Amino acid sequence: MAIELFELVGQDDRRFSPYCWRTRMALEHKGLAYETIPTRFTDKDLIAFSGQDKVPVIRDGDTVVSDSWAIAEYLEKNYPDAPSLFGGATGHGLARFLNVWTDRTLHLALIRLVIADIQDHIEPADREYFIESRSARFGKLPAEVQNRSEEDVKAFRAAVSTLRAALEDQPFLSGETAAYGDYIVFGAFAWARSISDFPLLKNDDPVHAWRDRMFGMFGGMPLKAVGYDI
Repeated sequence: MAIELFELVGQDDRRFSPYCWRTRMALEHKGLAYETIPTRFTDKDLIAFSGQDKVPVIRDGDTVVSDSWAIAEYLEKNYPDAPSLFGGATGHGLARFLNVWTDRTLHLALIRLVIADIQDHIEPADREYFIESRSARFGKLPAEVQNRSEEDVKAFRAAVSTLRAALEDQPFLSGETAAYGDYIVFGAFAWARSISDFPLLKNDDPVHAWRDRMFGMFGGMPLKAVGYDI
């Protein structure tokens, strides 16, 4: 039986949750059969069985797991014969660091460049929910958060400079091959591509080359998802 993955979706089947992308890449890495269930912001009833209201959620037989990090740990523990997401305890610890860094540094910098673009790619009912919920979170409208000021662009570039330094001598953040740490960071770029044409990286940037390698993984699955050509 295939694992069910409930993931956030907008208009034209745009998959724009960075956390859902982490889970999708983890399932691909493990080589597990799965099917996706598109879930809108306002489809709370669809995932009520999980006991909470956020995606990603997976249902593996009788087991239900929510939160991308918890899902990754579940897949690693319950499918030990499939390729490892972490490569052992040390890799697990480093991936945990990347999980926190991405949420607290990369996402916060990226939000100020692309968050309002989400409004143009979701259904009207979801748009109202999105504006209200994000305005409550940030204390201002998404369109006011996303001003793309010189200061905000510099903040994003500063965050990316950390990735660039790590990628100067190796093809992936995890080394010679991609692992869950790469998927954590990649989720941010997959999210941005799905809803915004704002150019985040220059073509000669090592991070751009890494991103291209990530988009080409698993038979080009990530690149086949609806998004902008950037």
